[in-house]
Amino acid sequence: MTAPPPDDCLARNDWICGDYLSTRRQILLDATGQHIQLTVISVALGLVIAVPLALLARRRRWTVGPVLGITTVIYTIPSLAMFSLLLPVYGLSATLVVVGLALYSLTLLVRNILAGLDGVPAEAKEAARGMGYGPMRQLLTVELPLAVPAAMAGLRIATVSAVALTTVGAIVGYGGLGNLIYAGMNSFFKAQVLTASVLCVIIAVVFDLLLLGAERLLTPWRRAGRKARTRNRATAGVKRLVTASGRRT
Repeated sequence: MTAPPPDDCLARNDWICGDYLSTRRQILLDATGQHIQLTVISVALGLVIAVPLALLARRRRWTVGPVLGITTVIYTIPSLAMFSLLLPVYGLSATLVVVGLALYSLTLLVRNILAGLDGVPAEAKEAARGMGYGPMRQLLTVELPLAVPAAMAGLRIATVSAVALTTVGAIVGYGGLGNLIYAGMNSFFKAQVLTASVLCVIIAVVFDLLLLGAERLLTPWRRAGRKARTRNRATAGVKRLVTASGRRT
């Protein structure tokens, strides 16, 4: 006769277990905080590096190929190999993870920032020069704001990718929620693996929504343009309806 299953979901090793959340709350909070910190710092560092690279490539067009090529090659390096290459320089530290993730973000950030700058209408640049704007003022007040949509698209992808790649930092002890996933997989602790994985997804979604909201705040003219197009379509629809009614009568 087999013994009845235990009442404790931890003892049963269920995938979904409320007791795990209540008994490991602080562990989850610490891991989530580290995960967010590593993600934010690495993406911010990548952005600080990517903006000058994109500006350099736009100013000196012969550097576009080398800059995009090098950042693409970096992006193709497997994460384990990347951390191994950086290990002699940074050791087993959080800096190793931050630098590795920042390097991975470069190809997405540089490409999209450069695409945004190249997509600025020539009329806008001519209007700025006609108003007496110098190169720096034109860049800061005209070109960069108009490049925000493309740049933010790259930033959103880079941030979501960083959330996922941060988990790989568990191999050096700085992986945020990845530490819990790695430990849970080794011990086949189902609730820990599932909970940490779900939290990673939640963090990625929250970051994406925050960046989407920031993009809308930074580009109010796009909302105005959409409203104007909506009004124009509505007006055109009314005109067609009136015309059709007149023909029937």
